[in-house]
Parts: sequence; C-alpha cells; structure tokens
Amino acid sequence: MRVYVPLTLPGLAEAYKTGELGDGPFVAYAVTPALREWYLSDDIEELEYAALNRAALASLRLLAVDPGSARRRVVVAADVPDGAAVADPDRGLDPAALGEVRVSGPVPLAKAAAVHVDADDAEADVSAAAAALGAADQGDDDAQFTVDGAGDHELLWYATQEIPNLVGLAD
Repeated sequence: MRVYVPLTLPGLAEAYKTGELGDGPFVAYAVTPALREWYLSDDIEELEYAALNRAALASLRLLAVDPGSARRRVVVAADVPDGAAVADPDRGLDPAALGEVRVSGPVPLAKAAAVHVDADDAEADVSAAAAALGAADQGDDDAQFTVDGAGDHELLWYATQEIPNLVGLAD
C-alpha cells in the first residue's frame, strides 16, 4: 500500500539520519474507502494525488507549530505492507480525516518511492498559509483563502537519492 507521510525539512533530515519514517504508530495518508467516496473517482492516479494533497495539508499543520522550520511542505511517498496502515472507521467520513491512516510501526526510508517538496518560490505563500491555519480552522474565509493559496503550488518530485541535497547534508 502506498502511503504519503507528511513531514517538514527537519523531519526529513531526521528520517535520513535514522533511516526510518516515524516511530509508529504515526499518521499518514492513503487512498482509503472514505477518500474514494469523497473524491468520486476510480482513477487511481487521481486518488493518489488527492491523498498526496491531504498529506501536504498535514505538512502545513506541522509547519504551523514549528515556526523555525523552513516554510516548505514535505511529503514522502512510501510503500508499506497491506495491513500496516489502517484507516479509523469512526473518523472515515470526517472531512478533516479524509485519507488519514495510522501506520503501525516504523517504515524504513528505503521503502520510500519519492519525496515531494515545495519549490523555493512557494515559501512566502506557505508561510502565510501556516500563519493563517488557525483562523481558517475557526471558519475565517479570508484565512481559508490564504491556506488554499499554498495548495496552488505543486509539490516537486524528488528521487530518494536527492534527500541529502534537500536537507543540506550533501558532501
């Protein structure tokens, strides 16, 4: 099963150092039955893109509570065994939990298929979105517009071999 793990650049650096994504259990995003029902599509690529975007929003939430982190959303796409990631059926139709799964244990970084990261030019919009997230959650339409502005930036695709360059650990 493909899962999308929301991180920050420091979180990605830590995963690179330890060789693992999360300690488990941890939250990731995937194509769940609720996400399929919400998105109304049978196209697996569209569904995976929707799960990736849900993880990007979760990465934005991580940035909102870590003001010292570079203002770039990070999502790692990784493959886990079936059954290692489970959706909570009680939260399945909660709009805030669409695509959310719990991964039961650590995932070796070697199981990562790709890393998705904002480009440098997204930093101002991502920073504004992280700052506006709390107000958007409280129903402020202007703040929601700002949060949605971060979603207008496509995450760039990187091979896992590029992680050292992304986190500044290259020789």
